[in-house]
Amino acid sequence: MTKKEKAAAIAAILEELYPETPIPLEHQDPYTLLVAVLLSAQCTDVRVNQVTPELFALADNPRDMVAIPVEEIEAVIRPCGLAPRKSKAIHGLSHILLEEYEGEVPQTLEALEKLPGVGHKTASVVVSQAFGQPAFPVDTHIHRLAWRWGLSSGKNVQQTEADLKKLFPRESWNQLHLRIIFFGREYCPARGHDPNKCPICSRFGRKELFK
Repeated sequence: MTKKEKAAAIAAILEELYPETPIPLEHQDPYTLLVAVLLSAQCTDVRVNQVTPELFALADNPRDMVAIPVEEIEAVIRPCGLAPRKSKAIHGLSHILLEEYEGEVPQTLEALEKLPGVGHKTASVVVSQAFGQPAFPVDTHIHRLAWRWGLSSGKNVQQTEADLKKLFPRESWNQLHLRIIFFGREYCPARGHDPNKCPICSRFGRKELFK
């Protein structure tokens, strides 16, 4: 079986298990999604969804957000971790959106990655989930699963992203990255993982997993 054939077989399993791919982070528009994704760095989606209702009740748009002191934003988002850095980023990017983009979230990776606190993965999530543009956001979890399944030997998420984009059809990327995340949480966690009981690792997992 070639790597592309394996990728197609894995994609079929994921599609069967997760025909629907709801966006895990609750949001109302591209701006609230951008803020939620920024908050999700080193934090669970569940925790972010617990915090954002209070934050968005204060401000759910750039104009209202810049009117709030950074310290007040920090106090609200503290449960998400890295609150000093994230609060400054949210306040700063809101200023930039007002000054350079008429309060709208830009729709290109290049523009998004120039915003404070917005890296490639965050930008990829926003363009794919807010604007429907093909992107393959790879975090440490997808990076781990791609290695376990023998789809990539990338030493970092950037290389893994490049490898996965070559293996899967472009039109599948937006749903597929969510399916991999859902699968990892349910069947293929970082700790306590039994490859023999995993629907994918048991069939396609690297030999090293079974030692």
